[in-house]
Amino acid sequence: MARLIGRFNRLPGGVARVARNWALHRAVPLTGTAALNFLELTPERCRVSVPNRKPVQNHIKGVHAAAMTLVAETATGMVVGMNVRDDCLPLCKGLRVRFRKLSQGALTAVAHLEPEQRELLSRETKGEVNVAVTVTDEAGEQPIECEFVWAWVPKKPQAPAA
Repeated sequence: MARLIGRFNRLPGGVARVARNWALHRAVPLTGTAALNFLELTPERCRVSVPNRKPVQNHIKGVHAAAMTLVAETATGMVVGMNVRDDCLPLCKGLRVRFRKLSQGALTAVAHLEPEQRELLSRETKGEVNVAVTVTDEAGEQPIECEFVWAWVPKKPQAPAA
């Protein structure tokens, strides 16, 4: 995935963002449904936002708890996906979310991996990592605290076509 995203990142500014979002929304349709915006995507860091718009709002017109979790899960999953070996499949193994306060406006999640974690993901065929993520709202507050554990396993071989 890192090679594909690298191609998009070489395009001029706005074109890169539109092309990257289009491709990722097609690959993971829920990200398109929620209108997630992939603001930054490198092997070290991923920054994703979700707008506070009607399809993702709760009953008090804030970003729904599920959409808050989605933006955090997407940021962590994308940074893992940028580093996992091509012959492996990343899987979210666990998550813990603590809702601290009401959010104000859109949310942005920033996930990153340490160099040691990136090296482990590229070297091993199986394992797990805790991925750090921070979610902030438009007021600069952190309405949720999250912990994500991502695992990766070898892909199953494809059966030959009949």
